[in-house]
Amino acid sequence: MSGNKIQIYDTTLRDGSQGEGISFSVQDKILIAKKIDEIGFDFIEGGWPGANPKDVAFFEEAKKLKFRRAELVAFGSTCKARAKASEDENLRGLLGAGTAVITLFGKSWDLHVREVFRVELEENLRMISDSVRFLRSEGRRVIYDAEHFFDGYARNREYALKTLGAAADAGAETLVLCDTNGGTLPSAVAKAVSDVRAKLKTPLGIHTHNDCGMGIANAIAALEAGAVHVQGTVNGYGERCGNPDLLAIVANIELKLGSRCLEAGKLKELTEVSRYVSEVSNMLPAKNQPYVGASAFAHKGGVHIDAVKKNPETYEHIDPALVGNQRRSLVSEVGGRANVLLKAEELGVDLKKESPQAREIAEEVKRREYEGYQYEAAEASLELLMRKVMGKRKVFFTAGASVSQEKLGGEDPNVKARVEVKVDGKVQSKDAAGDGPVNALDKAFREALSVFYPAVKTVRLDDYKVRIVDSKSGTAAKVRVFIESTDGKRAWTTVGVSTNILEASWEALVEAYEFKLLRSS
Repeated sequence: MSGNKIQIYDTTLRDGSQGEGISFSVQDKILIAKKIDEIGFDFIEGGWPGANPKDVAFFEEAKKLKFRRAELVAFGSTCKARAKASEDENLRGLLGAGTAVITLFGKSWDLHVREVFRVELEENLRMISDSVRFLRSEGRRVIYDAEHFFDGYARNREYALKTLGAAADAGAETLVLCDTNGGTLPSAVAKAVSDVRAKLKTPLGIHTHNDCGMGIANAIAALEAGAVHVQGTVNGYGERCGNPDLLAIVANIELKLGSRCLEAGKLKELTEVSRYVSEVSNMLPAKNQPYVGASAFAHKGGVHIDAVKKNPETYEHIDPALVGNQRRSLVSEVGGRANVLLKAEELGVDLKKESPQAREIAEEVKRREYEGYQYEAAEASLELLMRKVMGKRKVFFTAGASVSQEKLGGEDPNVKARVEVKVDGKVQSKDAAGDGPVNALDKAFREALSVFYPAVKTVRLDDYKVRIVDSKSGTAAKVRVFIESTDGKRAWTTVGVSTNILEASWEALVEAYEFKLLRSS
């Protein structure tokens, strides 16, 4: 298949919206559609017009858009049993969406025809044929999604093929074979696609799900067997275990299969698209996501880091820049001097290869991680630790704080904090009230410190996470606090550890402001 053009069909706005925890607004769907069009996918499935008011509103808004490359697609089912396609409300709704392309799904598995539709097998064939033919008579291009195809093909091969034939004979331009339950293995997918391709001339597509962890593998198996159209969602969002991640599929098509699916230069935008859609979807990015995840090219073991530094090919299957990602080295208790040197280089810390301080830093990290600290996700604290061991950590201020909780419970707990900051012998004390003790500390600290350093006025606490380090100790357990801060231009994370949650929070907060001043000096 090397060199063939593969059609990329995105169903994030429809199938992806069925994922647990995802609820797109109309504006969310517009933003995601624009971003997907920018990267150059061929089709964007917008939803099922008529199924809910939100999808109807989306297609009305989408009529105002001018897509650069993608075809917007409306999705829906075949006509109802024993009803004329021309009189079917669902099909009329699809036409009303105003898209040039419509994806129609129908049943391929006789089990569903008999026990869900409860109609004769011939009637289902009629529903498929008449629906496709009607939409074609109205000037629409039709992609046919053969729902439950692989299960149907495994149990009643002859009938499953007849359903495809009905759609093809009626004018469908692509027949998409669907592993709707996500339970088929790659070998079975490849065999079925090869068999169908030998019997039908209509181009084939593939739509898989990830219920047995084979979504991407099944999609690739189908493409290797001759499919020329692939469906999926950005970041693998979708019902149950999700759809296959279309970003990984695209990267595999271009970098592993040697086929084309994007315009030149667009592959390096994959990571940006992943993070953009995560943000709009209000979903945390998966760090271990292939190709585009933050951990996809992160190295932690000392042996690995030493080898990658000499030759990246030793532990990286591609250059991360090809997909817009970057290499990261993680400093932890399982690493060593090589980790520290590479991380220092990434952070811009001048640490010489021959310096004994590299080993001192590695040992200090191991000691502190034994105490409960973790620096993989707190690189600002790591840089400050490095500079401290090297004797290059500038003292910008000293500070102390106290918190008073005058009332617990109720609708309006009264939390106050006092922070005292000392700079060059001068002292500033500020009081502040907040929604909680950390919020109050943050407000008072910023106000006091800004008297000496106005640059800190832009700093805001963006995220706050607490983890129990040793749950066996019960209420006396150590807690690890991560604070993510931002000044509107960049974000950084610091860490604190203590048996006292406020003490741990204060440690992370102090380092957050110290890091801001370090970067501003």
